[in-house]
Amino acid sequence: MFFLYALLSYAAMVLLVYLFQDRLLYLPVRASMEEVARGAQAAGLRLWPENEGEYRGLISSNPPSEAQGTVVVFHGNAGIAMDRTYYVQPLQRLGYRVILAEYPGYGGRAGKPGEKVLVADGRETVRMALREFGGPIHVWGESLGCGVASAVAADPSTLVAGVILLTPWDSLPRTAQAHYWFLPARWLVRDKYDNVRNLQHFSGRVAVLVAGQDEVIPNRLTQTLFQKITTTKRSWVFEGAGHNSWPIAPELTWWAEVMNFVGGGTHAEG
Repeated sequence: MFFLYALLSYAAMVLLVYLFQDRLLYLPVRASMEEVARGAQAAGLRLWPENEGEYRGLISSNPPSEAQGTVVVFHGNAGIAMDRTYYVQPLQRLGYRVILAEYPGYGGRAGKPGEKVLVADGRETVRMALREFGGPIHVWGESLGCGVASAVAADPSTLVAGVILLTPWDSLPRTAQAHYWFLPARWLVRDKYDNVRNLQHFSGRVAVLVAGQDEVIPNRLTQTLFQKITTTKRSWVFEGAGHNSWPIAPELTWWAEVMNFVGGGTHAEG
C-alpha cells in the first residue's frame, strides 16, 4: 500500500511539473508602458521603435554617431530588458548601437512567453533593426536568451553576423534533467531551445562566455555546446563567477576582445 501511495504521489508531482512548467521557466516582471518609458528615460534610453504602436526593446537616446554595427541583446528568463542596462555603456564605448530586446509578456509588452513566440518575435526584432540601421547585426543572448539568439541566428533572413552567448546551455531538456534529476524532466519539457541544433545552421562567429561557478547552468552543458559548435568559435571563462555575478564593469578588456572576435578581428578556438 505504501508503494502505491508513493507511486501516485510521484505521478501527481510529474503531472504538476508538466502542467505548470511555464511558471517555472518564465518569470516575467510586468510594468505599464508609462513605467517602462520613465525608467528608460532615467537611464538615457528610449523605447524602440517609437512609431510602431508597440515597443520591442530599449535603445540609447544618444547612440554612436557612426556606429560600426548593432548588438541586439536577448535577456534571461527573469526580470525585464530595463534590468540589462549594463550592456549599453561598454558596447557603446566600442562603437556599437545597443538594442535591449523585450519579450512578449514581459515589461509593457502584451502576449504570453513561449519558445515559438519568443523566437518569432526575436526574428522580427532583428529584421526591423536590419531594415532601420543596416548591418552588421550581432545577437547577444544571456541564459535563456541564448536560446532565442541561437534560433534567430539560424534563420538566414535575419543576416546575423555574429553571436555572443553568455551562460548558455546545450538544450533546455538536458538542463531541466540536471536540475530535476528525480523526474523524467527531459521528456516533460515542451520548449526545447536546442542551441546545438540551431547553431548548426549558422556559419558566422560564435563567442561563448562561461561563468566558472555557474550554479544554474552546469558548466558541462556549456562545454558540450561549445564542443559541438562547428563554425568559428572562441570561449571566455570568468573564473569564480556565478550565473548572475559575472564581471560587468565597462572598462574590462573582455568586452573588446569578444566584440573584436565576432567582428572578425582575432583568432578562434579559445
